Amino acid sequence: MSLHQRPHQKPPAAGDSLPVSSPTASTAASRPHPLLTLPYLFSLLAVLLFVALLVPWGPAARPPSSSSSWRSYTLQDAAASAAAAGNGTVLLAAVSGPYLPFLSNWLISVRRAGRADQVLVIAEDYETLDRINAAWPGHAVLVPPAPDAQTAHKFGSQGFFNFTSRRPRHLLQILELGYSVMYNDVDMVWLADPFAYIVENHDVYFMDDMTPVKPLDHSHELPPPGKKGRTYICSCMLFLRPTEGAKLLLRKWIEELKEQPWSKQMKSNDQPAFNWALNKTAGQVDVYLLPQSAFPTGGLYFKNKKWVKETKGKHVIIHNNYITGFEKKIKRFRDHGLWLVDEHSDESPLGRI
Repeated sequence: MSLHQRPHQKPPAAGDSLPVSSPTASTAASRPHPLLTLPYLFSLLAVLLFVALLVPWGPAARPPSSSSSWRSYTLQDAAASAAAAGNGTVLLAAVSGPYLPFLSNWLISVRRAGRADQVLVIAEDYETLDRINAAWPGHAVLVPPAPDAQTAHKFGSQGFFNFTSRRPRHLLQILELGYSVMYNDVDMVWLADPFAYIVENHDVYFMDDMTPVKPLDHSHELPPPGKKGRTYICSCMLFLRPTEGAKLLLRKWIEELKEQPWSKQMKSNDQPAFNWALNKTAGQVDVYLLPQSAFPTGGLYFKNKKWVKETKGKHVIIHNNYITGFEKKIKRFRDHGLWLVDEHSDESPLGRI
């Protein structure tokens, strides 16, 4: 029975006279209900105001809290958060579950350089999306559709091609949002802040993937094509500004990937297509080759001890390429004191993987 309902009464029987109300009964009937008094109403209003201050009312008041909520987290929202921390620049990586230990290792080095807040991770499966955001909310997003297989794809496999060929689309989306972006493969380690080398205002910055030693004052122009008719620039480390030139290069890269799909005969990856795009847009895109001494390929850094000694103190980002297999990469990092997660997992935003 409601507080404001009267109990049903039997109507008086025929012939009965109406009851005479006593003065006491009349006074009680006209008295206001205790719950409608001014002190009670003021107290209720105060409680409502207190709750309004504690509970956010807008959809953007806080990032999603449950794992299922991250399914609707958009690249636009995630990039805006990372760019706000990085003065308009997003630091991008892309991983599926098997690459999480490498992501954590890379993040430790990035955090030491003071750049972790601007990191955005493209998760290539929902389990990875939830796992990263559970430990580090808002730093991972999934751009549908996710690749079907979530295994540790071997270099040269179709799975590896499917995984890496999504990269230019992610980069182009971020440029279209108006942000600059630096992309890194996660089998890299920072020894210093690379942004000190992003000089002047070029469209695109990249590193060479060749092992021959260049002079310290080498040219920063696009190198000449090699034996295959194209350059050998690494697509693993890029910095792009939101310019028409950078967007043109990414669109051409996407076109080249469509024209050169993976097959059993041509076990391609994304890098040849990137180099063809560079060569075919030469003169239309303002490019800059980063110094080899600061951004050496793995085939140089891990195999030329003499060069490493001569350039000591100049190294900025080390790429663990020119070797395949997770265990081999981890062992090589360990042998050179670059597998940081063994003793410094507490420095990773992801904690211990």
